[in-house]
Amino acid sequence: MSRQTTSSEHPTPPKVISAPEEKKTLPSSLLTNINSPKDLRSLPQDALPQVCEDLRNYIIHNLCNNPGHFASSMGAIEITVALHYVFNTPEDHLVWDVGHQAYAHKILTGRREQFATQRTLGGISGFPNPLESEYDTFMAGHASNSISAALGMAIADQNTPGKEDRKTIAIIGDASISGGLAFEGLNNASNNPNNLLIILNDNDMSIDDNVGALHRYLSGLITSAGYNRVRNNVYNFFKDRGLINDNLRGRLVRLNNSLKAFISRHQNIFEGLNIRYFGPFDGHDVNKIVQVLQEIKDMKGPRILHLRTVKGKGFSEAEKNPSKWHAPGKFDPSTGTRLKKSSDGQPPLWQEVFGQTLVELAGEDDRIMGITAGMLSGTSMSEMMSVYPLRTFDVGISEGHAVTFAGGLASNGKRPFVAIYSSFLQRAYDNIIHDVALARLPVTFCIDRAGIVGEDGVTHHGLFDLAYLSCIPGMKIASPSSEEMLRNLMYSSLKWDGPLAIRYPRGQAFTPEWKTPFREIPIGKGSKVTQRAEAKIAVLTIGPALHDALKGAEMAAVCGANADVFDMIWLKPIDDQLLKDVATNYSAIITVEDGTVRGGLASAVRQWLGENDLQVPVKPLGVPDNWVQHGTVAQLKEICGYDAEAIKKEIISTYASLK
Repeated sequence: MSRQTTSSEHPTPPKVISAPEEKKTLPSSLLTNINSPKDLRSLPQDALPQVCEDLRNYIIHNLCNNPGHFASSMGAIEITVALHYVFNTPEDHLVWDVGHQAYAHKILTGRREQFATQRTLGGISGFPNPLESEYDTFMAGHASNSISAALGMAIADQNTPGKEDRKTIAIIGDASISGGLAFEGLNNASNNPNNLLIILNDNDMSIDDNVGALHRYLSGLITSAGYNRVRNNVYNFFKDRGLINDNLRGRLVRLNNSLKAFISRHQNIFEGLNIRYFGPFDGHDVNKIVQVLQEIKDMKGPRILHLRTVKGKGFSEAEKNPSKWHAPGKFDPSTGTRLKKSSDGQPPLWQEVFGQTLVELAGEDDRIMGITAGMLSGTSMSEMMSVYPLRTFDVGISEGHAVTFAGGLASNGKRPFVAIYSSFLQRAYDNIIHDVALARLPVTFCIDRAGIVGEDGVTHHGLFDLAYLSCIPGMKIASPSSEEMLRNLMYSSLKWDGPLAIRYPRGQAFTPEWKTPFREIPIGKGSKVTQRAEAKIAVLTIGPALHDALKGAEMAAVCGANADVFDMIWLKPIDDQLLKDVATNYSAIITVEDGTVRGGLASAVRQWLGENDLQVPVKPLGVPDNWVQHGTVAQLKEICGYDAEAIKKEIISTYASLK
């Protein structure tokens, strides 16, 4: 397979391939004729419920064989259909948050036939990507950015002649609204002139149902065209006479929101903002959503439309257990049975090793606290929560808060373990530096999903943690090559001062019998794993890349090219003595890492050699300076050139050059 190279300056998505015939879903009399939102808008409004039903069936019959994010997209179908029906997309801009809810959007915007390829090598992305379609207006892989991005678009249009009437809509899910960036966006939307519409897709908030005729009357009244025409005329009348200004208008909006809340007995966080609030409405009544959107679409000023939805809507098993059906894998569409391989006798997932080890350690040391940021089950922090609920905290989509909160705990004598995916920990970089590292606080960062993660693609690969952490003074960084080593690094961290980062990948580890007695790991010490006669090449690895290196070196040895393999374990502090021995006894070095080679192990080795005036050639294998798209982990490692076969070839090539 040829390598896929994508310029980091001008990244382009992989070529979209058509779905294989056997993967196409059952035809639909309406959906098969919708190749763009323009086709959708040509339908009579009374056809929209059938379009929604067709979309549900289409998503079910695709995702049962090609897994993806199921429950969120099932719950957002009516919202998606209504938005594309009312607004003139792509001229009007829809800005999705995260993208888990955007599968119907992809299907309606010319990607129906390619939908069966989503999240596969060469297929479409599982998330909105502006490099893939003009309908995808902004990257949507991490949560809470939609309001800020959409506000920027809306204000840009206001300042662009001919674009002043373009509509911009941010669609944000309930969990994303809890993120700090979302609140920053709301704050600025309330303080800067704009016409942004925010759709709150609320499928999990604890908001009591509003009942009674008065509430229903008010909900209908405040969105009616007549009401808002009179309201706007009154505002302009007083403004023309100098009796009202934008500051006073903001106060009146807040008063209006508060009066609606008082009369309807419905309180929400938006009452104090200079943002008009509408709702909540049933997010599965597509005709009602269309009506409301038509009545508020041309209003001036920022607005929030609150829609109540059900995750997994239309598929009973997903409605009953939406968290497990967030990304359920393969399933039987007729019974709702999730098709999972038996784990009996199999090695554990890396996250399970973390979760179970943390519970063991917490039983021996009551200083231990567990923290995650909206990834309780994904990191297996749920193990700690089930046993020690008062010492475990899921702070939601608030990575920065998670880190600073951990710093506060550590400053008062606790030993916090923070479990966050590598790509999401990026969002807390300043907190790591300012609130943990500067004070040398003993926080252990357990960095899950480090390295290539596979089908979630470019927004989720954990490629940069080694690089962005290694420049922080006092930060210790290790990556275990085995379950036993992860276990012992966690144990040893309790005996060390200062911050420590332990990175490990997504997926299955290597050894079924991994629960060995705890032993302390020495800081900054690696190990020599193989010893071959007359080996001239040293292969330095960090983390589970060791296993590919061992396979590659064994295959190369069969071809007469001997290389010794080393497990560095530590990026920082790096093993000075090991590097001195390598520089003295070997003629060439190959580094292998599951991350970017810029700033990672290769960079650290080269820097050490330079600082010590040693001239040994270094060939780095890892992720090149390109954006990596989606595919299986094996496919992407092959493309990037650091799987076992690539390591074998590099050893043989380097060996030949040394003769």
